Amino acid sequence: MKDVFVADAVRTPIGKYGGALAGIRPDDLAAGVIRALLARAPGLDPERVDDVVLGAANGAGEDNRNVGRMAALLAGLPVTVPGATVNRLCASGLEAVIQAARAVACGDASVVVAGGVESMSRAPWVLPKPERGFPRGHEQLYSTTLGWRMVNPEMPERWTVSLGEATEQLARSRGVSREEQDAFAVRSHRRAAAAWRDGLFDAEIVPLEEPARDEMTRDETIRDDTSAEALARLKPAFAADGTITAGNSSPLNDGAAALLITDADGLAAHGLRPLARVVSTGVAGVDPADFGIGPVPAVAKALDRAGLGLGDLASVELNEAFAAQVLACLGEWKDLDPEVVNPQGGAIAIGHPLGCSGARLAGTLAHRLSRTGGYGVATLCVGVGQGLALILEGTS
Repeated sequence: MKDVFVADAVRTPIGKYGGALAGIRPDDLAAGVIRALLARAPGLDPERVDDVVLGAANGAGEDNRNVGRMAALLAGLPVTVPGATVNRLCASGLEAVIQAARAVACGDASVVVAGGVESMSRAPWVLPKPERGFPRGHEQLYSTTLGWRMVNPEMPERWTVSLGEATEQLARSRGVSREEQDAFAVRSHRRAAAAWRDGLFDAEIVPLEEPARDEMTRDETIRDDTSAEALARLKPAFAADGTITAGNSSPLNDGAAALLITDADGLAAHGLRPLARVVSTGVAGVDPADFGIGPVPAVAKALDRAGLGLGDLASVELNEAFAAQVLACLGEWKDLDPEVVNPQGGAIAIGHPLGCSGARLAGTLAHRLSRTGGYGVATLCVGVGQGLALILEGTS
């Protein structure tokens, strides 16, 4: 098996729901980051790209089922460069990166563009086909923005509650308080705001095309002035006596990210310098009602395959679907220094455009490890009960 490297990683600033990126189709968002990624590798002939793999959690609308292929064509890649789309819900972008790395490791490819995209603003409504023609009654539209739709009646009800309701159950079972969640949310916003001020995202952010370029200069949902007192005034979102609010949860977002994945031959042939080396991966399933704890077994598998422990990790990018979910995972990781988790803030502040987020985490981690060295992990929980993890090693 060949060594696999992240040669570069880029992303858009993350837009808020209905915000600056809402006017841009998801295939155009993805095409933009692919175009920008390849522009930063002038020694790489686009014809030498073996594949494009993108993650997307929707696919029902302008994604046109296979946004990977659509974006590759829109980005101007030769028609001979194929494209695929993968879906592991919230971890789709990371799944794309892992599949690309796997193809390179086994010699099926040398250079792959991998990433993810989501426009939650533009997610369409869907209408089931009637069982018989010319129905006389009303029909129901379902939103594809987030969560369950057209649920199979064979699915147990406890598995098909909303993500927020499931996280309320997780918070109660793990004893995670409202105060702890709000404090973590404040931490996320402050760290993200500081990272932008200090230029820590500069290396991964690519310019947007007009008019979005004039409307946003950083991730739109970061709130510099938030406080525990302000968050405490928000009402619970999923249960009258609950602890989860809009303030300690990730918002709905739009965005795209792309990484350049290659082997040592690709680095040499195209004049590329690596940010990080791919070390190992881990994927795990958990009870769908406990989806938030999915990163714990996934990271355990990845660490075991790498011969590492939690104490060996210099950095962790853990997707902040909900503060309660993150705190539940940290409660299981007794040997991990919590200060290395999301040092540049996380999804509560930055945003969580579903199919993009995993690639965003991997790219941010790769850039950080290129500065600091050491090992790091990118990991996400996944709706319907899964976890996914990728371990990288900085090449600085």
